[in-house]
Amino acid sequence: MRRHHPSRRDFLKTSVGAAIGAATGPLAACTRPTGGDVLKNSVVSIARVTNGKIGRAVEEAIDLLGGIETVARGKGRIMLKPNLVAESPTFTTKPEVIRTLARLMMDSGREVLVGEGSAAGGGFNVRGEEIYRTRKRDILDGLQAHVFDQLGYTELARSLRIPLVNLHSGEMVEVPTPGGHVFEELTLHQSLTDIDLLCSVPMMKTHVLATVTLAMKNLIGLYPGTRYYSVRSWLHDRAAEKGSPGVSYEIVDMVRANKTGLAVIDGSSAMEGDGPTDGKLVDMNLIVAGTSPLAADMVATALMGMSPDDVPTFTTAHRAGMQPRTLDEIEIRGLKIDQARRDFARPNIISWNSISHFYGAKEL
Repeated sequence: MRRHHPSRRDFLKTSVGAAIGAATGPLAACTRPTGGDVLKNSVVSIARVTNGKIGRAVEEAIDLLGGIETVARGKGRIMLKPNLVAESPTFTTKPEVIRTLARLMMDSGREVLVGEGSAAGGGFNVRGEEIYRTRKRDILDGLQAHVFDQLGYTELARSLRIPLVNLHSGEMVEVPTPGGHVFEELTLHQSLTDIDLLCSVPMMKTHVLATVTLAMKNLIGLYPGTRYYSVRSWLHDRAAEKGSPGVSYEIVDMVRANKTGLAVIDGSSAMEGDGPTDGKLVDMNLIVAGTSPLAADMVATALMGMSPDDVPTFTTAHRAGMQPRTLDEIEIRGLKIDQARRDFARPNIISWNSISHFYGAKEL
């Protein structure tokens, strides 16, 4: 992979969102029966968005998995976690995806919440060209309300009569993380322990630190800013001290600490190049869904024209015992990868250590 060490100006120009962007739930186990055949216990669906009807593609992707009663069987209280890294609609999950999922779940009798802990907001921890980290509740509460408002999520929640949860502040609980790469326990918003299912709903994007940012990387937004700061430069510093490849340790720990049993990837519009905020938008017109976030991410990465082996998060997840390990262990329904694949411009990979001295190093 290409690597470079940007100047402060170059970094702010091309990858200001890197660190902004920067449970063992039912991650399906796959086994190899005698005879060498692969038993495909992970299922991922790929649906095409036609005529701009994003909601219909979301419905199709869920139907291909067996319908909402299958993917949410036994789950009464569900949180949808979009990727609202900051206040721009260019690099965030479209409200229509969340609206459709919420409606499907509510129509089936489920209680739905939408939760997020955004990384940054203009006038809050972004001031001019300077990006600050902060743990101050008043700043983080204002930041989150601003992002929800600007992206249409406040109105969405009001119209559906569902709560928006600011994951940065409020009642917190400590969750043990046996075998955690960075911490022996994580602080989480209590709502995350009260739900039965967490559904990660990211936008399909490349990422200069993580290679891709999809359902697993999206869970960085679960680290509450009042404990771990936002932007999460302090968190990435701690992970780097432990030897994290890219930002994979902090991602995998959070995935394993939560009830992540559904991923719906918004590929209606995607980002290539130096994502997660400053790449080029491409029309993929796809929705990818699966009950294993790792499996969904591996398929989405292949759709982006990259090998899952190129993504440090997946390698770290496999070493931690998460499955599936290969695309051959995933049953793909709907479109096939070859029918929808597009070779994305790859991000210029940079190391956290090369930018940590100026990105979010100052504190408010």
